[in-house]
Amino acid sequence: MKHLFLLIALIGLLSNLSTPTTPALAETPATFISLNPIVQPLTPTPVVARISGYNGPASLIIFDGRGRFAGVFNLTIVNGEGWGEVIPRGALGNHWAALFTTDGQMVANGTIYRLDAETTLRTGIDSYDRLYPTVRRFMAADRLSYQLDGQEIVGYRSPDSPLLWLRDHYYQNRAFRYFETDLRSLPEAFARAQAPDGSLPDFVARPEWAIPAFRTPVEADVEYLFVQLIYEAWQVTGDTEWMLRMLPAAQRAIDYTLRDPLRWEPTLGLVKRPFTIDTWDYEYGPAMVNPNTGELGPRHWIDEQTRWGIFHGDNTGLAAALNALALMEEAAGQADLAAVRRVIAADLMTRLNALSWNGRFYTHHVKLIPYDVPGVDEAEQLSLSNAIALNRGILTETQGRAIVAEYLRRLNDPRRIAFAEWYSIDPPFPVGAFDMNGRLGERPGEYANGGIMPLVGGELARGAFRYGYEAYGFNILQRYINLIERTGASYLWYYPTGGIAPANEFLPTDGWGASAMLGALIEGAAGIEDRHIAFNTVTISPRWSADPVYTIHDVYAVARYAAGDGYVAYRWQLTPATDNQPSQINLTATGNGDSFRLRLLVPAGMTPQTVHLNGAPIPLQIEQVGSSRYVTITAAGPIITVTVTLARG
Repeated sequence: MKHLFLLIALIGLLSNLSTPTTPALAETPATFISLNPIVQPLTPTPVVARISGYNGPASLIIFDGRGRFAGVFNLTIVNGEGWGEVIPRGALGNHWAALFTTDGQMVANGTIYRLDAETTLRTGIDSYDRLYPTVRRFMAADRLSYQLDGQEIVGYRSPDSPLLWLRDHYYQNRAFRYFETDLRSLPEAFARAQAPDGSLPDFVARPEWAIPAFRTPVEADVEYLFVQLIYEAWQVTGDTEWMLRMLPAAQRAIDYTLRDPLRWEPTLGLVKRPFTIDTWDYEYGPAMVNPNTGELGPRHWIDEQTRWGIFHGDNTGLAAALNALALMEEAAGQADLAAVRRVIAADLMTRLNALSWNGRFYTHHVKLIPYDVPGVDEAEQLSLSNAIALNRGILTETQGRAIVAEYLRRLNDPRRIAFAEWYSIDPPFPVGAFDMNGRLGERPGEYANGGIMPLVGGELARGAFRYGYEAYGFNILQRYINLIERTGASYLWYYPTGGIAPANEFLPTDGWGASAMLGALIEGAAGIEDRHIAFNTVTISPRWSADPVYTIHDVYAVARYAAGDGYVAYRWQLTPATDNQPSQINLTATGNGDSFRLRLLVPAGMTPQTVHLNGAPIPLQIEQVGSSRYVTITAAGPIITVTVTLARG
């Protein structure tokens, strides 16, 4: 209660001051100093205080970089000097503190330290703790910058092309959001390259090599990826003014997809494309002559032999992009238009589910005019965008669990030859179905035609965590870590038996797969998910107790966007029962945000008994996901402490 009175008095004092750093001090000379001028969230820092001629208790009240209350910490002053530990919490930046004596007199105030944060994971398991720096090292080799239109652009290149492809860059932002500061220049370059009809190229120009921007005609996913890239750049930076400048280009891109006869099938109300392998850029049939070079090669172009159909990934991606566009339009004050986008997205998924959902996963390609593809059971083909769909926010729980279960079934299939179930497509097409004039990807088990892709494994792992298959998610992460630690490399794809493509074909630092795996670690295992912009609204779902191999009791996790001030940090502990105390889950969390949704996974064989939030009991609420149970709590930041007591059974 004493602290409450001190806080009320301090707030009243501050309300009468023009600036919180200039109140009149008491006559007693007093000072305080943090021994660490720059501190990390939830990492105790020692503070020394001096109050001349004083003996007794003192209180240090701290406010964060947004002026929010960040805690009261007690000190004992003996012969005018004392020290204690402070737990930094709240928004980044300079934190302000006031020192009070026991009679409520404020004797000193001012900046105590600057709170900074860096993406960090400490679990006590070296393989997990090394994954983030390993992925960051891989991606340093994939970062590409050069001058375009008189401006420097920065992006993350494809592992099989020295160009900045929109899709490769977009998917790698699952990782580079944590360390890259330039998230705006590449989407701006694509916006400058946007055609009047709203369409976009696959990759931007590289002038020093005389390579112009180009759109592979068979692609139908570029526009929705552009919208997603703009939304996620806004999410990371929190730069609403920038997003509003980019919004018209995003709207034109979506309108192109919904209108253009090359992309939209009006009789079905779905996106169409030529018969390609999943989202890849070459179509079914004999090799064709490249009209630009005269060389015989993959079918990148549309002609009289093109066969059309509905590919599920184009449509789940469009639905996700429509929902993202709605969020941007709401921020722009276009609520009515945003509502229309959400209706279109919901209707799109209803039509796609009726056409393509087979009860276990999405059928790879539904043909507009039926024909047979000899040598493969198309009804059993599981293609990679099923794994990607797990994390687009458009599936029902039943669908998400069914897709994960299908991958798990194929992993456990005794006839499996592949070293992992991360198939680009399974079963693959026979030789000659996609004639590429001998290039990689023509034969089964190569590249997009049945190669094993870490990008699939990463999306699958993140989805497994999301849909109640937590142990499976950890299993995938462990297998990927073992794969890269054996060779010090990560490739876009592997042969099913584990071989790699010729060294001159693909970089050994595949950012797409590495990013997907890092996303599974941070968003899945650590359970840190940004629900809107700059971690202002965040969900924290630590899943460490589900690891099937390692026993993890104490975790410190921080996720920080390098291009802004958004971050969240927590310390999670699982303590065993003792003679005097039941088993407990303890979580301390903080961040720059205002709203936290906490989902604490109940360990197998345990039952939650009580929940305390910031020391006060609250009603027990349980969320069931498959056989997994989560204790759920909604709390306001920046101070969050939760204790859940557990009993056997």
